[in-house]
Amino acid sequence: MVAPVLKPNDPCWCGSGSKFKRCHRASTERVRPGRLSPTRPVPAHIPRPSYAETGIPKDWDEPLVKSPEVIERMRRAGRAAAEVLRDAAALVKPGITTDELDAFVHDECIRRGGYPSPLNYRGFPKSLCTSVNEVICHGIPDNRRLEDGDIVNLDVTIFLDGVHGDTNLTVPVGTVDPGSLRLIEVTRECTALGIAAVRPGQPVNAIGRAIQTHAEANGFEVVRAFIGHGIGEQFHTNLQIPHYYERRARTVMEPGMTFTVEPMISAGSWDHDIWDDDWTAVTVDNSRVAQFEHTLVVTDDGAEILTLPGD
Repeated sequence: MVAPVLKPNDPCWCGSGSKFKRCHRASTERVRPGRLSPTRPVPAHIPRPSYAETGIPKDWDEPLVKSPEVIERMRRAGRAAAEVLRDAAALVKPGITTDELDAFVHDECIRRGGYPSPLNYRGFPKSLCTSVNEVICHGIPDNRRLEDGDIVNLDVTIFLDGVHGDTNLTVPVGTVDPGSLRLIEVTRECTALGIAAVRPGQPVNAIGRAIQTHAEANGFEVVRAFIGHGIGEQFHTNLQIPHYYERRARTVMEPGMTFTVEPMISAGSWDHDIWDDDWTAVTVDNSRVAQFEHTLVVTDDGAEILTLPGD
């Protein structure tokens, strides 16, 4: 089902019961791009991924099933990413800029001996993705200050010990309306249900089926254009994990496979536009989006989440 673009007299996506024109259309300005700070340097002693200097990742046929040694390195990278994300999320409050959050994540990755994976990946200019309100994903940190009532997704990936750990979460900023809080909670549930659907012998479309069923049962939509992906020594491998039911996604899950589950759930339309920066994806109807993400390894009887803090 495709959610329509909201008209002024439609009920607002936030669940308030008010018309869209009297609720979020009137009170919420679209997020606009701000000013970028200079690119932050990475010390020479930090090991770098293939694209760090050129912006172009080196692609190779990385095995879908990882060796125990690679998986152990991914545990370390995933744990580091989770701890950086946890600490960055604790800084979120009205008045902080997304650029300040980027500076924190950049420094924390380096302090752990890692490289912030987004930095110069296909030219991305920052070390963190910050997606606010109607931004679906790939928001670029800038001098915009977070405002009371915003929601923001922080997407952290670290390249450590030759592998990537990728995770994100959505955080309310100050006092947030009940509709947005419900969107965040349902998205968290969708992510958990997608992870619970991971089983060896099952096709990867079982993940999307579980997510889409729960999202739509709660009146939300699953963004189609951006999906989960294989991960390991490469930031993105060829393995694709749709978060909606895709009949053709028939790759069978096997123990040792590593990939992300990261559904983007919209309160309105799942359709998107891209800003002129060629990165920032936004909903076409200004509806808010929440997202959570974990890096997983398929086990003999389910999945192990690799992106959890050490404590």
